[in-house]
Amino acid sequence: MAGGSKLSPFGHAIAGTGGAMFALTCTYPLDIIKTRMQVRSKVAADTSDPNVYQSTTDAVQKIVKSEGLAGLYAGILSGLLGTASQNFAYFYWYTFLRSGYVRRLPAGESVSTLMELLVGAGAGALAQIFTIPVAVVTTRQQTSPLGERQDLKSTAMDIINEEGWTGLWKGLKPSLVLVINPAITYGMYSRIQEVVLKAFRRKDMTPGLIFLVGALAKILATVVTYPYIMAKVRLQWKPSKKDAETHKPYTGAVDVLKRIYEKEGIKGWYTGMQAQITKAVISQALLFMVKDQLEKYTIVLFALLARQRRGKVV
Repeated sequence: MAGGSKLSPFGHAIAGTGGAMFALTCTYPLDIIKTRMQVRSKVAADTSDPNVYQSTTDAVQKIVKSEGLAGLYAGILSGLLGTASQNFAYFYWYTFLRSGYVRRLPAGESVSTLMELLVGAGAGALAQIFTIPVAVVTTRQQTSPLGERQDLKSTAMDIINEEGWTGLWKGLKPSLVLVINPAITYGMYSRIQEVVLKAFRRKDMTPGLIFLVGALAKILATVVTYPYIMAKVRLQWKPSKKDAETHKPYTGAVDVLKRIYEKEGIKGWYTGMQAQITKAVISQALLFMVKDQLEKYTIVLFALLARQRRGKVV
C-alpha cells in the first residue's frame, strides 16, 4: 500500500483520516446498533423491551420508535473525533514504520506477510494508546438511555469524576490485543491485492476492485477478533441507573468472556456480529476506496503548495 507511494506519512494520514470519517458517517447507525447489542443480553429478556434487540432490523425499528432518527446518530460527534484521531495516528505510524522498513530491504524484495502484520500491529498499538479516551466516551454516549445521555465534554467529566483519569483508558488491554484486527486487515488487503492484480493482469486497482478486496480482508479480520471486540465494548460501557444496582463490574476482558459464556455459551460471544461485520465491511471498503482517491488529490495539493512556496522564494 505504501511501498511505491509518493506521499509522506503525513499525506497518507490525511487521506486515510478523510476516508475513515466518510465511511463512519455512512455507517454510523450500524455502529450504534452493534454497540448496543454487544452490551445487552437477550437471555431471559422481554422481547418487547425497547432496549433489547433481536436483530439489526428490530434494533432500527425500536431505536427510531423510542428516540427518533436522531437516536441512530447518538454520539456521532465524538465518534467522528475518535475516528479522525485514531485513523490519523494509525495511517501516519503505519506508513512511517513500513516506509522505514522498505528502505532497508534489498532492491526488488517485497515486504513479507509477517512484517505486514507486525508493522500494522505496531501502528495500531501506538494509535490506541493516544486515542482510546474518545472511544470510551463514544461508547458511553451510544449506550446511555436517552434521559441520561450527555454531550462529549460532560460525559468525559463524569468518567473522570467517578473513576479518575484512568477511567478514560478503560479497555486499553483488549484494545492493544485488537491491534491484530487492522494488522490482519491490511496484511490480507496487501496480499489479496497482489493476487488480484496478477490475476487480472493490471497495474492499478479500480475503485470496484478496491471495494471488494477491502471488504474480504475486513470480514476475515472481524470474524477472528469479534469476541474481544465485544469484551472491550462491555468494559467501556456503563449500565443505566436502573441496572447499575444489579450489575457486577467486570474485572477484565477474560471476565467478560467467561460471564457471557456461562449465560449464553459461545454463541453469546458473537451477539451483534451481523451488524458489526456489515458496518466493518462497508466502512473498511469505503475507507480504502475513498483513501485511494484522496491520495491522488493530496499529491496534487502538496505539489501545488510546494510550487507556491518555490514561487515566493524566487
